[in-house]
Amino acid sequence: MPRAAIEDNKRMSLRISPEAKSRIARAAVLCHADMTNFVTRAALREADAVIAEAERIKLSERDYQKILDLIEHPPAPNARLRAALAAMPVLK
Repeated sequence: MPRAAIEDNKRMSLRISPEAKSRIARAAVLCHADMTNFVTRAALREADAVIAEAERIKLSERDYQKILDLIEHPPAPNARLRAALAAMPVLK
């Protein structure tokens, strides 16, 4: 898994080509925003999309139906589950 660079300050440095910087600056002007706000909004939109995709569970229709069936008709506890339950401390 990639490491996230966490810094204590509020600055982030980027190395981009002059052509990329020029395009970003032009787009920021067209949106009536400064480059910091433009880049931050775009990066946060992409970050939210990546996080949402990573946290979403995709199931086939067959698997979805299997899960619903297990929720509605859970299997009987087996010996290992009963042993684990017996080993749990009693809560008061």
